[in-house]
Amino acid sequence: MLSIAKGETKPKPGEPKVWFTSMRSLAEVLSDENRALLKVISDSKPESIAELALTTGRRPGNLSRTLKTMSNYGLVTMQAVNQRQLRPVAMATEFRTLTAA
Repeated sequence: MLSIAKGETKPKPGEPKVWFTSMRSLAEVLSDENRALLKVISDSKPESIAELALTTGRRPGNLSRTLKTMSNYGLVTMQAVNQRQLRPVAMATEFRTLTAA
């Protein structure tokens, strides 16, 4: 596991794809609210962050920061619709947590 984290080994199919440095960061990124957000993105396929903000009732600025964090972990991708508009796409909606002993 440590060699994968260091980039010395590539994960095999079925091995973890996302790594967190602590349980705290995992809990923040995969909070109930964020997992629900991923499900909304997957189900509603919004055309923009503004549309997602209307659907969820969240502020676009707050939503944008959350999506950026989730994008850094590969949970969301942001596809360019045009020069000023990004479309959020959920890359995962189900998670399995593995911990090192």
